Amino acid sequence: MSEEHVTPPSVTRDEIHTFDDDSFTGRNVCLVTGAGSGIGRATALAAAGNGLTVAATDIDEDGLTGTVDRGEDLDLEGEIESVPGDLTADDDLERIVDEAAELGDVKYLANIAGMQHIDSIEDFPMDTYDTMHRIMLRAPLYLSKLCIPHFRETEDGEGCVGNMGSVHGHYVTSDKVAYNVSKFGLRGLTQSIAAEGEGKIRSFSVSTGYVKTPLVTDQLEDTAEQRGISVDEVIEDVMLGQSRVKEMMEPVDVANLFLLGFSDLGRHLDGGDLLFDGGMTLTYE
Repeated sequence: MSEEHVTPPSVTRDEIHTFDDDSFTGRNVCLVTGAGSGIGRATALAAAGNGLTVAATDIDEDGLTGTVDRGEDLDLEGEIESVPGDLTADDDLERIVDEAAELGDVKYLANIAGMQHIDSIEDFPMDTYDTMHRIMLRAPLYLSKLCIPHFRETEDGEGCVGNMGSVHGHYVTSDKVAYNVSKFGLRGLTQSIAAEGEGKIRSFSVSTGYVKTPLVTDQLEDTAEQRGISVDEVIEDVMLGQSRVKEMMEPVDVANLFLLGFSDLGRHLDGGDLLFDGGMTLTYE
């Protein structure tokens, strides 16, 4: 597999799985972070494809425009509204939730935004660590804190938080300390929400191997340089070497898992982690 085989694909209508769920209506709002590209964009489209109103947030306003435009091209049942914001700024987080609440009843939160930096622990820049922590762990916590009161005010008093985990929340690879720490922390947040939600406020995480997203393609050259190998070797040996399924997931595959978790089919999924890693973390040679 070469670099051209990990190019992020576009989402089509046929790829969006729809669920028969009375709560999947335009009255209810799904707030999606990182919605300007990758898994965030796909989840925004999948949520709208299931009839939900989507508050799509990202610091990348052009990316959000692309997400909204794609939703219109697909003629999805639900509306996607662009709510730009900076996840490192508390004022923005508060405004994002306020604007989402103006669209309807905030019932679902998909914490998907992420970033990557490749460096050893001894060389890792702490300002970059702080930024990654704020985007990938602190923002999901604060957004959950802000959304939970809205969940309680919905028609049935219920709501759900879905967190974008990773195989790196189960085991780690070198040179990704901030990413590893954040993904382990998200599992703790997921379980904490479940512990306090009394079955009405649910939470879950989705942990995947490598997905065809800009975050993955953007780290190929850095990983190759850090390890002294080629980009193709990064893909074949590092990203897919331990996986029994020798292909990367597509963003819409992950998006469908978020909607499954939000749906009534996921009502017993509370604090749990959906591990879709092709056997990467659970098998060995």
